[in-house]
Amino acid sequence: MEGDGMGKKLAKLLDPSMGLYFLVLLIFSVVAFLLDQMALAVTGAVSTALLFAFYQIRRARQQRELTAYIQSATDNLEAAERGEMPLPMAIIRLVDGTIIWSNSKFSQVTGMKDSIFEQKLSKVIPNFTADWLAAGKSECPYDLVIHERRYRLYGSSFQEKGGAGALLGAIYLSDLTELYQVRDEYIRSRPVVTLILVDNYDELTKNLSESAISTLNAAIDEVITRCTEQYHGILRRLERSRFLCIFEARDLRDVVEGKFRILEEMHQVVSPNGITATISLGIGREAATFEEAYKFAAVSLETALSRGGDQAVVKDRYNFTFFGGRTKETDHRSKVRSRVTASSLSELMAQSSQVFVMGHKNADLDAIGAAVGICCLCRKKGKRAHIVVDMEHNAATALIEQVRKVPEYAECFISGQEALLLADNKSLLVVVDTNRPDQVECKPLLEAISKVCVVDHHRRAADYIDPVVVNLHEPYASSASELVTELLQYAVESTDILPIEARALLAGIVLDTKSFNVRSGERTFEAAAFLRRLGADTVEVKKLLQNDFQSTIARYQILKAARLYREEIAIAALNTGTTRVIAAQAADELLNIQGVLTSFVLYPQDDKVIISARSIGDANVQVILEPLGGGGNAATAGAQVAQCDVKTALDRLVESINKYYEK
Repeated sequence: MEGDGMGKKLAKLLDPSMGLYFLVLLIFSVVAFLLDQMALAVTGAVSTALLFAFYQIRRARQQRELTAYIQSATDNLEAAERGEMPLPMAIIRLVDGTIIWSNSKFSQVTGMKDSIFEQKLSKVIPNFTADWLAAGKSECPYDLVIHERRYRLYGSSFQEKGGAGALLGAIYLSDLTELYQVRDEYIRSRPVVTLILVDNYDELTKNLSESAISTLNAAIDEVITRCTEQYHGILRRLERSRFLCIFEARDLRDVVEGKFRILEEMHQVVSPNGITATISLGIGREAATFEEAYKFAAVSLETALSRGGDQAVVKDRYNFTFFGGRTKETDHRSKVRSRVTASSLSELMAQSSQVFVMGHKNADLDAIGAAVGICCLCRKKGKRAHIVVDMEHNAATALIEQVRKVPEYAECFISGQEALLLADNKSLLVVVDTNRPDQVECKPLLEAISKVCVVDHHRRAADYIDPVVVNLHEPYASSASELVTELLQYAVESTDILPIEARALLAGIVLDTKSFNVRSGERTFEAAAFLRRLGADTVEVKKLLQNDFQSTIARYQILKAARLYREEIAIAALNTGTTRVIAAQAADELLNIQGVLTSFVLYPQDDKVIISARSIGDANVQVILEPLGGGGNAATAGAQVAQCDVKTALDRLVESINKYYEK
């Protein structure tokens, strides 16, 4: 009886109510008869009768097939309900989402009540559609929350026998609430390992008495304890300037939303010498073990220090996330590291068959100057060196021509393809003036040589070169040429350095410091003085920085196109191409305008947009361009926005600037 009732209800639901159409046809025939159009009336009546008969036969067959299928499904479901694990289930018409049938469990879960009218699935389960089922998928791409319970949906689609009927779908719900609760608690309780380092501890405590150091330590401890105790974790001092903090992942969200206020709180600690304390945080999360989480934290801390300190870096299994790092770098370098690096690099060169030196794409004076300095070190060790550079696309053509005239460098400059042919398993590659694998002159060469050394002064990006055997990465240095100059002071005699090599190194320093106007520290002037004593002619260096008449005109055209933003930011967005050198010089020139502290120059090149950025104020252009895939340091940065036009790149740049100032 139940099956007969269900069959009648099903027939009523699936009946497309064609009676109205047949009535219209019949009325048409009667009207034709009354108008004495006998042929038309007879034809209409006969056609109506035949169509009605065909419709009744076809409908009866479809209803029998559907009733048989649903009855079979009902029998199976009733058997399942008598078992231990009944599942809420419903059968729906996919074309309009109408529920044809459902079992009692489905009604209990969704709260659906019996009705003689058609009920839509979207009404029973709000914001739910069965599009995924119509597309042939067997599992819903998202979970459902019904009355505070979480369900995973499965299903299948089928069509009436013969393939001409309605497309139907069977769905059933699996209650995974308890499983999700356990999973979520597991995720929330995963350990987060944090390493905290006082960046400038030695500088803070320099020339202080023991009592003053104790007072300073107490102030530092108080800030770190106050900012971490709310997370109910473990805080321990590992060394005098290093702390370990372990807490659960559920609290990391609060730390991030608070924008790592510990960074700002630490600025309140000032030594008797007037030096403000800064800290760096390395955070490891989503690790499989405590050991792996600690390794993530150590890598994050190293990255934070390589980017200038005073910031937090979070590393999970796949990515880095950066917070802070908006302040200008302070020189915390030690000459001990330069001395150790010089010794290690010299030893590696002695063990290698040959040395390749490579800078970034479109190499400038700093990249070529640093490469020439490395070649000097190779010559001292009796090893042949090759400088890998694109002779057609570089920003140091005049310097390269001067260097090639010297016998020691006659065959030194080669292309990336030539280097690949010469390289063997004992070759050494020294990368200068960049730490990103995508920016090197020849990436295949980087991937082909196993022994790689890096000498760079840019803030480390998330995609840095790894692994390396020697890494002299000092974001506090003015230029790569300055770092190489310090290496030469410890590794070679003054008489081993050629005048052209000293000139090339000095040109690199002058370029990146804008003639000693930015990023120039005590050691920058020491390196410049050392090179000057070796015969570096400042007049010749000035000539290397000169521009031709057409380039000067092009630079001032860029200045003319610039517009002010936020009263202190000059942005020049060009619709026509230019060279990187001219764009960089224009960005520098914009800073000569009174009131302008930050400048950006955008121009198209092939299918990408190049951005050159400069800053002499508080704005950190490296942080601003990082979301656009850029890099550099606080005062000088650049970016390449691929598959983009100038307008889109400008919109993204403005958005990044706004986010930076909102923070």
